[in-house]
Amino acid sequence: MEIFDCISVVARPIHDFGDEFMSDEATAAIGLSAGFAPGRGFYCRGRFGVLGEAPASVVQAVQGFLGPRLVTAGWLAGRPVMPAAEAAACYARAVRTWGRAHIPGDVDVEHFNHLAQQLIDAADADALPLFAGWRAQPCPANDPVGAAMQRVHVLREHRGACHLAAVRLCGLSARAAMVINLGAEQATHYGWQEPPAVAAAQVPRLRRAEGLTDEMQAPLYATLTDRQRTEFARLVNALTASWPPGRTSAPGEGQPTQAEHQDTQGEMDRRDVRDAQHDLDRGEYEEA
Repeated sequence: MEIFDCISVVARPIHDFGDEFMSDEATAAIGLSAGFAPGRGFYCRGRFGVLGEAPASVVQAVQGFLGPRLVTAGWLAGRPVMPAAEAAACYARAVRTWGRAHIPGDVDVEHFNHLAQQLIDAADADALPLFAGWRAQPCPANDPVGAAMQRVHVLREHRGACHLAAVRLCGLSARAAMVINLGAEQATHYGWQEPPAVAAAQVPRLRRAEGLTDEMQAPLYATLTDRQRTEFARLVNALTASWPPGRTSAPGEGQPTQAEHQDTQGEMDRRDVRDAQHDLDRGEYEEA
């Protein structure tokens, strides 16, 4: 299989399988049991905890695709619960737990882990701090199924970080990319309050960004042989086979999908935004 053919085959399943983990009530339940309140606290503190005790504005700059008030609310709400590194480790355990529950038992996860780790090791992490943080997160050798899911997450973060860089290089803001992907109404569910319309002339820039994202990932997949790329694509499809058919996903590879819990999770998102607005207006969120 050629390099770009492989990327085309695996990018969406990796992205969407990760979305299934992030939006699953079972994942939220792990956060609740760890002491996080309902909402985005566990998601923000856990996923972005690999960045360390950064100000919310830095977390926002690194992840890009969620609106700043939503990120501020989630990041600061999770701060009293546990330190950033501990939250990231808790989130990694949740990743592995979800993987054990959803990866089919007949998948050759050992072979997948070998190929996925080869890709991860080959990546240049310069200017990709969220990916670099997750690549550095320990991945236990005695849990091959959970480790496979963690590697899915790490590869997802790589493409997401590449896509954010590509979007900016093509002259789009992350907010504009979200509006193009999802529409203004859906973009508000992800923290972008009353986003302005995007000019039609900007839409092709997102298509260019998608192509550039593929190009940024190509050096990883070039480390595999044609046969290994074919095997990796087959393994990704088998590993993500439990992903429900018919679900749709925004083509950003770095942000939540349009269909991600539009009722339950969407309401939590909107509540987070309202709470963040209220507290920011009162001056209760101060970055340290």
